[in-house]
Amino acid sequence: MKQTKIEAFQNLVNAFELFPTIGKKSAIRLAYHCVAIDSFAAMKLAHAIENGVTNISKCAKCHNMSENELCSICSDPYRDNALLCIVQSAKDILVIEESGQFDGIYYVISEINDLNEEHLQDAVKGVGEIIFAFPPSIATDAMILYIEDKLKNLEINFTKIAQGVPNGVELENIDMISLSRALAGRIKV
Repeated sequence: MKQTKIEAFQNLVNAFELFPTIGKKSAIRLAYHCVAIDSFAAMKLAHAIENGVTNISKCAKCHNMSENELCSICSDPYRDNALLCIVQSAKDILVIEESGQFDGIYYVISEINDLNEEHLQDAVKGVGEIIFAFPPSIATDAMILYIEDKLKNLEINFTKIAQGVPNGVELENIDMISLSRALAGRIKV
């Protein structure tokens, strides 16, 4: 005998499946937890999602996530405005900030097609160094070259984050591009 599906439950499963890394089984587990185990947590999640979608937008200066016109980093007077880190997404800013190793400002460029050259020119005023913090790929290398070309008339040093072999990973498990870059960018011990 075929069990009939509960439409509201199936809609919830389908909604969870729209998120990255959530497959059918995880979506069912999450949906079941929401409706049968902890409806309070589910309502809290629904409220947080609604609040986030309603109140979070892009910073007018750097395109980071913000609840105001300027994000907390762009409005922080203690940040080093001469040091600009260009990243591909606001998520990257969260990761770099968590490291506690960077006190400059940021600029988010997802794709070359999204680049507003005039806006970028305004963002780099007073900047002495631009650090590219992109994941290694041919596309990001092309984006770096494109941005460098657009800003070549300015007195700015261009650098990019080091790339290579991560801690705790055997060499046999490293892709050839990462290994090649690690060998080329070796440092004196």
